[in-house]
Amino acid sequence: MKEELSPRRWTGRDDGPALDHRRWHHAINLSLAHTGKATPGIALLGFQSDEGVRRNMGRVGAATAPDTIRSALASLSAPAELMLHDLGDVSVTDSDLESGQARLGKAVTAALAGGHLPIVLGGGHETAYGSYLGLCGVGIPAMGRLGIINLDAHFDLRADPVPSSGTPFLQIATSERSVGRDFNYTVIGISEPNNTVDLVQTAADLGVRYLRDEECSSTNQAAVNEFVDDFLSRVDAVYLTIDLDVLPAHVAPGVSAPAALGVPYRVILAVCRRLARSPKLVHVDVVELNPRFDIDDQTARSAARLIHAIATEHAAQLGKPTAIPASTNQPGIEFL
Repeated sequence: MKEELSPRRWTGRDDGPALDHRRWHHAINLSLAHTGKATPGIALLGFQSDEGVRRNMGRVGAATAPDTIRSALASLSAPAELMLHDLGDVSVTDSDLESGQARLGKAVTAALAGGHLPIVLGGGHETAYGSYLGLCGVGIPAMGRLGIINLDAHFDLRADPVPSSGTPFLQIATSERSVGRDFNYTVIGISEPNNTVDLVQTAADLGVRYLRDEECSSTNQAAVNEFVDDFLSRVDAVYLTIDLDVLPAHVAPGVSAPAALGVPYRVILAVCRRLARSPKLVHVDVVELNPRFDIDDQTARSAARLIHAIATEHAAQLGKPTAIPASTNQPGIEFL
């Protein structure tokens, strides 16, 4: 088993030391070479877990997703203003999901306290409750109104007695309401046939706003944008969680529950860019990649493109260019 939260070197294509050739693996390795407090930027955290998917009777395999996503990211371009850090992985062992979520929460809190935008690489959607614990660690009241926007075919509001990948947002709703805070939860991409009447009623009872997959066609992009803008107007801090099963099965076959319809990739990409441009975005996770069912890494590549878009848009908003040159490859763990 890998040492928890132990950063390591990335490898990938190297076209030379010039800044114009800079890729993600250059930026990650450069941050590893510096000691002391890391420059605020994008902080990647892996959550090696599919225990929640197992409990939810889904297809296990998501625990291996973090390194697969790293591999897909490694050779993507990294503009000079993009500061990247890999903080390592939190692993769920011996089926102890709850302990893993608590440890993930502490890691997210530390990343937020360091001024980073954490992007958690899941893992099943049980990742979400760990992400929420991390936001609690820095003090949700201090953030103002927290809004959760989930790109997903499912509500994940199950009232099961044992927490799983299907329960995180009901867990969050219960926690928020227990301390007198509103539960601001919005979903884009709901598949009606894959959510029971009970789940739809639970969403209604909790005041959940959502768009069905059928309402998210490419020709309806303007309405989707308006929906996102309305969400942004009602909150002060945004937690974006992306379940890759929101995408069509031909785009994302490597997930626990492939979508028969799904939301077009361009629509999801546009939503991610729109949210990343907002200074309200404080946390992101990308979940449910299952490498054992992927085809030619296309789901991993789809995930990487979304992460790249979020990271580069966020960095552009910060407007903090750096003149640090690209590093060259060094011996280390081979991700490609």
